[in-house]
Formats: sequence, structure tokens, C-alpha cells
Amino acid sequence: MTPEEIKSFCAQNGIRFVDIKFVDLFGLWQHLTRPIHELNDWTDYNRSPWRGGYGFDGSSIRGFQKIEESDMLLVPDPETALIDPAIQSPTLSVIADVEDPVTRQPYSRDPRHVAAKAEKYVRDLGVGDTVYIGPELEFFIFDQVRFGGDQHSAFYNVDSDEGIWNAGAEATLRGGLNQGYRPRYKEGYFPVSPHDTQTDIRNEMVETLEACGVEIELHHHEVATAGQAEIDMRFDTLRRMGDKSMLYKYIVKNVAKKHGKVATFMPKPLYQDNGSGMHTHLSIWKNGCNLFFDEAGYALTSKMCRAYIAGLIKHGKALMAICAPTTNSYKRLVPGYEAPVNLVYSARNRSAACRIPVVSPDPRQKRVEFRPPDPTANPYLCFSAILMAGLDGIENELDPGPPLDRTNLFDLSPHELEKIPTVAQSLEGSLRALEDDHDWLLKGGVFTPDLLETWLEWKYENEVDPIRMRPHPHEFHLYFDA
Repeated sequence: MTPEEIKSFCAQNGIRFVDIKFVDLFGLWQHLTRPIHELNDWTDYNRSPWRGGYGFDGSSIRGFQKIEESDMLLVPDPETALIDPAIQSPTLSVIADVEDPVTRQPYSRDPRHVAAKAEKYVRDLGVGDTVYIGPELEFFIFDQVRFGGDQHSAFYNVDSDEGIWNAGAEATLRGGLNQGYRPRYKEGYFPVSPHDTQTDIRNEMVETLEACGVEIELHHHEVATAGQAEIDMRFDTLRRMGDKSMLYKYIVKNVAKKHGKVATFMPKPLYQDNGSGMHTHLSIWKNGCNLFFDEAGYALTSKMCRAYIAGLIKHGKALMAICAPTTNSYKRLVPGYEAPVNLVYSARNRSAACRIPVVSPDPRQKRVEFRPPDPTANPYLCFSAILMAGLDGIENELDPGPPLDRTNLFDLSPHELEKIPTVAQSLEGSLRALEDDHDWLLKGGVFTPDLLETWLEWKYENEVDPIRMRPHPHEFHLYFDA
């Protein structure tokens, strides 16, 4: 909608507030709320918040400004306006871009701006005019979570009435006698009710998403016990899919809260069961044609598509610093839990990092599925980094080599696996890889040195080092009697 259309829309729907949302460097939505007249009661567009923006303290946002340069602007994007589905008072939700108030230039560490630059870079190269992204965000719906830690203790506990560990409970978490029917470990994909207890909740999540303009293709229970779920969105352009992914997480969490449950996108909350990934499908188009399709190519892929895959393989280790950006991500990225750690490609093979779906010969459906990312990633940065790695492969006409078909990579011997490149085994390893391999991200000014420097510094100081220095509860089991 245009600002004038929004003003009319607000009057017709009794909108009382406007909620301005923006994303911090590491992928968490932030917001401020104002009475709706603060947005709409302006006759001069250039002085209105649609152009003048709202001031905020950038030094209080993770990965943004220092305190001596803290003033920043939020400039709402009218194309993102919708009625907020989680706020009781009728509220208009609008996503904002971040600008410097002095130069009035887009902020280099605004992830949404990075996504816009990535889309522009594809056009500037002449490679294509549109990039389509289709992520598959997985998550858990638990009944409760408890955790804590200090200098002398640490614990966590998640629980779900659907978890197989409650098979021996005398009563369910919801009350009443235990009636069984719980998905066993790795058997949640995807039996019907009564094993699957959350169809109605997922239906409500889908209805809310679609009411907000997010087209949904399907939803289902995922592999793990205890309420692992997946809701798949229809593909969209890169930055718009970043917007939709943020809205997706917001709606999933708030619908779960409404039902007295808690949703988490943490990649590996359960030991010895599958974790939650964000398999990301991508294709490049030009003049309405999918450039990744070639009826004579391997699995109906074009030479461009295979060069793109080669870029993903070449930069795969460094990519994980952005696409699997938490220490917990690497509890998921281990063989045997459908986690694709091997930097190879194949048609159909889900043990490969790069999979070419072959479910349809339709040229419009030919794409690459990059499987290592998880939903703790900032979607704008994740999708942009995946694109930039592939574009580097296209620009340099890289060859991915032969595909690994009909091979379960999880069954290979250690000697055989030595010949296959893999992602790093820790966040620290991925960050080191990014330090050594990042020039491809800087092309076209899409990512900037200050963004990457801030990312690395924050991750080391606030995630890698605190985890590295803390005793783990299982270490007491292993070593206390040494």
C-alpha cells in the first residue's frame, strides 16, 4: 500500500497504533509502538515518518552503533504494512529500514539493506533479474522450558506431553491418565493423530500467516518426537522472503504462546534426535525464464546452475558462519540425523549439502536446495550469503565435479570420508573459515568490512568464548572422579 492508501486502511479498520519493526544484525526483530496519528497525520510527505523516519538509540541494538554515534533512523516501508496478528489493540505493523540521520544513507549493518544490495548485484552483473528463495523453517513446540546457569551450576529442561520420554508418566502434562501414542525418537515424520497432537495449532499458524499475506504450501510434523514441526512457505524474491521469514517466526511463537506452549527455532534442543534446519531453495530467473533449467543437463540443470553449486561447495565452510551461526548449530550438523555436513551435490540425495530436487520435470521448479542452514540464521544475511557464494561460482565458471548419487554419505568409512569436504565442526571453525574466505561477500558492496568485522567480534566474544569457558554438566559425569 502507499502511505495514502494506508491512511484510508487505518480509518476503515479502526487502527489505533503503529508498530515499527526492524531486525538487528543477528536476526531478532526489535520494535517500537506509536499512536497511529504519529504516522498518518502529516500533510507533507517529505516531513512525515515515511521519509523523515523515527529516531532510536542504535547503541542499544546488538551489532549496531557505539554510544558516541548512537542516533539512528527507522524509515518505515509502506509495502510491508499489515494488521499485526499478535497485538490486542488494532495495530498496523510496518517493517522499517535503518538509515544514518546525518548522511541519510542506508545503514551498512542493516540486514534488510544487505538483501536489497544482493538483489541489485544480480541485476548489475547481468546474470539475471530475479532471485527466488524458498526456505523450509523447522521448529519445536514444547509445553515448557526451564534453564539457568551461574558460576557453580548449570541446567536445562524442556518438556512436551508428546515426547516419548513421557511414555511412563502416570499422568499427562495436560492432566488425566497417560494414553500413549507418542512418536518415538526419529519417528515423527509423519504419523496422523493421535501421535501428531499439534495439527490444530499448525493449522492456526497457517491461517494466521495467510491472513498476513504469506502463502503456505503445506505443513506437517517433522522427524523428531516432542512436537517438531515444519510449515513451508511459497517461494518469493530474496528480500521479501527475508520479511516473510521474520513474520513466520513471530507468528509461530505467538500462536504457540496463545495455546500455553512455547515454540523454539533452536537447532538442537534434544539429544539423540533430529534437529531443526532451514533447507533453502534458490533459483535465478531472467525475463520470466528459470536459468537453472536445461533439459539436456544433469538432473535437468543448466551449466549456470552447476557453477552456482560449485560456488556453494567452494565457500561452504565460510558460509556456515552466517547460515549456521550459533554454537548449538553444530550439535545438529553431525552425521546420522539428516544433517547435511558433506559439501557435495546430488539429485535426490538428502545426505548431500546441495540437493537438486527431481520431483517434477517442470522447468519452473528446477532449483538448488542448500541444506546446512538452520533457522537461527538472520534470513536476510543467510539468503544473501548463499546467493553471493553461488554467484562467485557463476562468475568464475567453477565446476562442481561429478555428483555423488546413490551413496548414503553417512555410511561411508572414515577413509572414504577423508576425500569429501565438509562443513566445520564448530562455530569457531566456521568463523575462522570466514576470516580466511570472504572476498566474494564484499563484491558489489553487498556485505561490508565493518559488518563482517562486527559479526566476527560479537560471535567470538559473546558466544564462542562464554561456551568454551563454562563447564558442561556431562563433563561431571565423565571426569569428576578422575
